Amino acid sequence: MDQVNAPTPDAVVEVKACFGPIVSPDSRLLILGTLPGEESLIRRQYYGHPRNHFWPIIAAAFGEVLPVSYDDRIAMLGRHRIALWDVLQSAQRVGSLDSKIENPIANDFGAFFAGHPNIRTLAFNGNNAHKFFRRFVEKKQNFPLNQIRILFLPATSPAHARPFEEKAAKWREALASTIGAS
Repeated sequence: MDQVNAPTPDAVVEVKACFGPIVSPDSRLLILGTLPGEESLIRRQYYGHPRNHFWPIIAAAFGEVLPVSYDDRIAMLGRHRIALWDVLQSAQRVGSLDSKIENPIANDFGAFFAGHPNIRTLAFNGNNAHKFFRRFVEKKQNFPLNQIRILFLPATSPAHARPFEEKAAKWREALASTIGAS
């Protein structure tokens, strides 16, 4: 291997940034991921990796056929009063794994909730989203969660190898209780 072109341990790690929130005035539930993975960033779509279970789980939870187009998938969220965003505004990361995140910066949730007061439920897509929220939002932004219902859902990422039906059943139950209570 040519030593001149070999990567060095000091190589600069690219900063990855999240997309803006998908939200409407009717949104009642905010689903939070951690930070888009490589495939999502390339496609410029939330949960853009074809093996990610997010979109099939949302469709199954509401008894819908999985929309093919991204715009139709976003419309499906709107019909069910679901908003979508990420905990982290940006971070350095090699690849897509949350375990590789360095120097994270959280989104401004105080401003978000001030602008979207109808959202009363916060759902975390996996433990890492919750972990980063607790560390960089609850502790640093003094974000009050006392009037927000919190849901912890299994990660839809292909890196979490739980069976689809197991994940879908937990999501279906949580979404049914939330949307039904709104």
